[in-house]
Amino acid sequence: MTRTTPPRPLDVEALFPELAAYRGTTTRLHPRPGSPQVSASSVGGPMLWPVDEPWPVCGEAHGRGRGHRPADVRRYRQELAAAWARDHAPGPTEQERELLQGLHQEHRIPGVSETDGLPMIGLVQLYRRDVPDLPIGPDGCDLLQVFWCPFNAHGPGRYGLELHVRWRRSSEVGEVLAAQPEPLVVGSDGFVPEPCVLHPEQVATYQFAGLLPEELCARLDAWDETQEEAARPADGPSARPIGYQYDLSIPPGWRVGGFASWHLTDPYPMDCQACRTPMHLLLTIDSSEWDGGSGSWRPLEDRDLPTHRSATPTEVTVGRFGELNVFACPVDPVHPHRWSIQ
Repeated sequence: MTRTTPPRPLDVEALFPELAAYRGTTTRLHPRPGSPQVSASSVGGPMLWPVDEPWPVCGEAHGRGRGHRPADVRRYRQELAAAWARDHAPGPTEQERELLQGLHQEHRIPGVSETDGLPMIGLVQLYRRDVPDLPIGPDGCDLLQVFWCPFNAHGPGRYGLELHVRWRRSSEVGEVLAAQPEPLVVGSDGFVPEPCVLHPEQVATYQFAGLLPEELCARLDAWDETQEEAARPADGPSARPIGYQYDLSIPPGWRVGGFASWHLTDPYPMDCQACRTPMHLLLTIDSSEWDGGSGSWRPLEDRDLPTHRSATPTEVTVGRFGELNVFACPVDPVHPHRWSIQ
């Protein structure tokens, strides 16, 4: 089934014609649970990985011998979903709650050192034929693959993420690795993506307000305030106002290309560390496809589905339920990628 973004609540360019110069496109991936094949773009599906090529591992020193088993994470989700899907007496029974509690326990793996090779988790693979806003990779590569370490234990603060980004030419992959490695335990359930098929849809997007010219940004802020005041009646509950950030500029959810949102931090330069060129947004990995503040982006086909089932299809959690923006150098895609969490 396709996914269709509803028309925007209003034509923002009719109100602010200058925004036409800051319009772009982004491809919403619309991941939904399924059984993706290795030959398809997917989140959490099997990777097109050569049998004779080493699987990505995290070699940075950090704890990796205690956590949740991936198989337990997946079964916990299945059991909980089945319990709530019952027509009669939905929700876990006492016996099911005991099972769920056991599946959610942490396990310790004896004999694991902080520097043992830790298999990374295949997070997403994207074929350029499926995703209009996916750029051509180095040397004509048509397949982007992203992995991450399943522990928040990296960087100076020891709370950061570690990604591995790989470009390849899909036509050059011969025999595919069938039994793909995975870690014995993960730091949290949110590192384990549910296998999802994708329903790519290209939509219009506009630059983050804080990166627009100062005068235009001030006018947008004033308009947002006017919208909030209009939605605040003298008595009775307030209606949710239409806002530039939440309804008109940058869609939520997993997407490729377009503009990054800087709603958690102030915008800061994201320049290539190899050549100092300003980098472009490559991929956004989001904890939710929409929320109360961005419900206008909810696809038409999902309007009648319960939010708790349709808003978090991948089960991936970034930080404190945020989003991960991955940036690439537009001059040379071989240059190291950078990322930020919002």
